[in-house]
Amino acid sequence: MNEEIELIVDTAKEAMDGAMTHLDNQLQKIRAGKANPLMLSRVVVECYGMMSPLNQVANVTALDGRTLSVQAYDKSVLEAIAKGIVHANLGLNPQNNGENILINIPALTEERRKELSKQAKAEGEHAKVGIRNARKDANDEIKKLKNDGLSEDQVKDAEAQVQKVTDDYTHKVDALIAAKEKDIMTV
Repeated sequence: MNEEIELIVDTAKEAMDGAMTHLDNQLQKIRAGKANPLMLSRVVVECYGMMSPLNQVANVTALDGRTLSVQAYDKSVLEAIAKGIVHANLGLNPQNNGENILINIPALTEERRKELSKQAKAEGEHAKVGIRNARKDANDEIKKLKNDGLSEDQVKDAEAQVQKVTDDYTHKVDALIAAKEKDIMTV
């Protein structure tokens, strides 16, 4: 039975790791006033008669803390890339110089920083929901083992073990969100 409990706890950890990975990816997309190529990750470009993600038609690099450069693999799609960036509604103004597209990242206003901070907190809450769902699934599996002959004490111990893992991951989420908020609010 102990192997089954370990398997249940490990499965819960894997699900919680997935929630943490998703949170990390979402937080990277929230810009903190610094140029980051991931800011353009959701941009899609219409080229050659179909919609393609920006990273399939161009290379995006950060020239410095305030400037992104988009180098198209084919210069004929530069105009479509600029349109895609504008349509992504990121508040960015792409400038096409015929060779590549330069994007100056404006400094964030206090109001925008607060909005981004709220967005980061919301992503943290989504991650916590995923973690709690993993806990619920693990506890449901433990209850099934109880019906198969697991003692009451073993059930309590297993549920306590799952709760400890849940608490650890919740603290990790809180730390990630606090660090992101600090990053966003730093001028």
